[in-house]
Amino acid sequence: MQNKAKKPHVLIFPFPGQGHINPMLQFAKRLHSKGVKVTMVPTVFLSKSWFFDSSASIDLCIISDGFDEGGFEQADTPDAYLSTFWNVGPKSLAALIKKLGHTAHPVDALVYDTMLPWALDVAKQFGISSAAFFTQSCAVNSVYYHVYKGHLQLPLRGSHVSLPAMPPLHVSELPSIVAIYGLYRAWFDVLVDQFSNIDEADWVFFNHFYELEPEVVDWMSKFWNVITVGPTIPSIYLDKRLENDKDYGMNMFKPNVTACMSWLSGKPKDSVQMEEIAWALKDRNGYFLWVVRETEKPKLPHNYVKETSHKGLVVTWCPQLEVLSHESVGCFLTHCGFNSTLEALSLGVSMLALPQWTDQCTNAKYIEDVWRIGIRARPDEKGIVRKETIIRCIMELLMEVGKKGEEIKKNSIKWKNLAKKAVDEGEKSDKNVDEFIAKLI
Repeated sequence: MQNKAKKPHVLIFPFPGQGHINPMLQFAKRLHSKGVKVTMVPTVFLSKSWFFDSSASIDLCIISDGFDEGGFEQADTPDAYLSTFWNVGPKSLAALIKKLGHTAHPVDALVYDTMLPWALDVAKQFGISSAAFFTQSCAVNSVYYHVYKGHLQLPLRGSHVSLPAMPPLHVSELPSIVAIYGLYRAWFDVLVDQFSNIDEADWVFFNHFYELEPEVVDWMSKFWNVITVGPTIPSIYLDKRLENDKDYGMNMFKPNVTACMSWLSGKPKDSVQMEEIAWALKDRNGYFLWVVRETEKPKLPHNYVKETSHKGLVVTWCPQLEVLSHESVGCFLTHCGFNSTLEALSLGVSMLALPQWTDQCTNAKYIEDVWRIGIRARPDEKGIVRKETIIRCIMELLMEVGKKGEEIKKNSIKWKNLAKKAVDEGEKSDKNVDEFIAKLI
C-alpha cells in the first residue's frame, strides 16, 4: 500500500454518543495503522465539549446536528433532536463530502453508524463506497431486523420468542423497546429503521469477533456482506500492535485516573466489586469502586460516601478499561451496555448483570446463558433487585459460595483469549479489515 500514490480516504461517522463513538473511533485507529487516511466526523457540539486525544492521528471534520451549542441536551425532547438532526445532518454531511472532493484527499468510503441510515443515501449520492457499522450485538440487531420485516409482530403475544440462529428468549430478555411496545417511541423508530436501506450498503460491520456470535453472523451473511472487525477496544488490552493505544481517546467526562488506580493498587487481588448498589455494597463489607455521575450523587444515602470510605471509593467517572484490567478487580457489576460487556469479556472479568433497558437485557441473557461469563441478578415480583440478591450473586462470582464462580472464571479466561486472538495479525478480524482496505485501493 505504501507504494500507492494515494492512500484511500475513509470517513467514519458515528451517532453522537459515547457508546457509538468509542468502537468506531477504535476501528478508525485500526484503519490508520494499516496506512489508510481516516477522518472522524463528530457534531459541532461534541467537537467543542468532549475531551479528545489528538495523539491518535485521526483527522476531525465536523458537521451540524442542528444543536451546535448544546447537542442533545439543547433539544426539548428526543423527537425534537432526532427530527432536526435528520433534517440538518444529510445536508451538512453532503457539504463536507463535496468540500473534501476538492482537496488532495477526496472521500473513497463512508463507514456510518447504522442509527444514521440517511448517511448511506448521502454516500450513494456521491458514488462512494459505504459500510454500515453496528455498535450493538448481532443478536440484538437480529431482533430489530425481525421487527422491521414484520416477522415479529408487536405488541408481543406469549411469554417466549424463537428467532433464527438464536436461543429461545423470554420476552423480558428482548430489548426493552420491543418487549414493552410503545416505550421510548422515538428510539424505537431509530433502531428499527436501521434496516430501511441497509441492502444498499457494500459492507455490514459488527464491532466484535466471529466466535462470539457465529450462528447469527452466518445467518445475517445470507443477506449482506457481513464482517466482524473487533473487539473494538484499545490495542494495549489485546494485541498491543498499535503504539500508545491505551484509551479510546474521546470522553464525555475527564476521568480521575490517578485516584482510581492508586486506590485499586492498594487492594488485594480479586477483592473489588465495581458499580452500584449502595446497600448491597455496604452490607457485604467488601471493597468496591462505585461510579456515580455528578447528577446522581443526591440519590446516595445520607453520609454514604463518608461511612463507606474505609472500604469503598465513589467517583463520578473512571478509566473503565484500566480499572477492569487491574488485578484487584474480582467482578464487574454492570448494566450490560454492549461496549462494557465487550470490554469485560475481552479482559476476562466475570460480570454481575443488572440490565435496565434497550439492548441490555439481551446482552445479559448471552452473558449468563450463552457465553456463561456472569450471573444476572433477578428482580423480585415488584421489579426490584434486592440487596440480598446482589450480595448472593457477588459471593457466587467471587467463589465464596458454590461452584458456579469457578466455571464462570474459566469461561471468562477462554473468551479473553479468543478476543485477543481475533485481532492478532492474520486472524479473522484482522484479515477482515485488510480485505475491506484492499477493496478501496
